[in-house]
Amino acid sequence: MKLLIQGNNITLTDAINDYVQQKLDKSIKHFETLITKVEAHLSVERNPRISNNQKVEVTVYANGSVIRAQESSETLYASVDMVADKIARQLRKYKERLLDHKDKGHLKPGDLVTEETINESLVDNLTAVLPTNVVRTKHFVMPAMTIEQALENLQLVDHDFYMFRNHRTNEINVIYKRNHGGYGVIHPRPA
Repeated sequence: MKLLIQGNNITLTDAINDYVQQKLDKSIKHFETLITKVEAHLSVERNPRISNNQKVEVTVYANGSVIRAQESSETLYASVDMVADKIARQLRKYKERLLDHKDKGHLKPGDLVTEETINESLVDNLTAVLPTNVVRTKHFVMPAMTIEQALENLQLVDHDFYMFRNHRTNEINVIYKRNHGGYGVIHPRPA
């Protein structure tokens, strides 16, 4: 397993590196066979109005799935403790779900990936134009999955939304957390 620790507005001392490594090793030791890479990003907000300015984000890559957690507090060590506990809980849920699916004969999302070429008529004479304030672009493999599988992945990444390829329609859909509870799904509609 590969562990990458990065910092923003903080000097990563040996003591911090050792503490992060020790906590994450303890959190993921029972799941090492599933995990390929772990990234930890530590940052300190310089704004004095933010009381919980020490933030730790951890991303775990496991069997084609991404498990993510973030925590903020007044001290970096407390943030590391909280995010390590959160990652351990999420990994436990992920492993239990894998075992349940294996028992039921379900496929993992990574098992459904197929290479498809894009029909030229869809992209003919089109160029991508991004707004000027884009901070980062990402590219992901989108295996076809059910809405239930997408919901499970949304819960693992600790985001407000999750984009996926619908297994039934083969279209790109978005599942999101609603402000007043529950979840919603966005389906494309022809113009």
